[in-house]
Amino acid sequence: MAMTVVITEAIPDRLRGRLAVWMLQIRAGVYVGDVSQKVREMIWQQCQHFQENGNIVMAWATNTESGFDFQTLGENRRIPVEMDGLRLVSFLPIDEDKAL
Repeated sequence: MAMTVVITEAIPDRLRGRLAVWMLQIRAGVYVGDVSQKVREMIWQQCQHFQENGNIVMAWATNTESGFDFQTLGENRRIPVEMDGLRLVSFLPIDEDKAL
């Protein structure tokens, strides 16, 4: 089992309810839990199926150089990139049309 964190934005209520079954919602859109890999994968499948237009990031403790791994789903300025075996986050430029 590993500590897992799921952070969500603009997801439907039915997905919030499903996340709350397996994890504790400690702030709006922030879920934490100590779950197995199998449960974590099931939670991610639920996120993929019910996300609609929302965006989600899931991070969990693992035996890597950084001590954790993560994956993202949905549109966000932050995108995962891999450099020299490390997963990092890169920022896309601000879309001026959407900012107005």
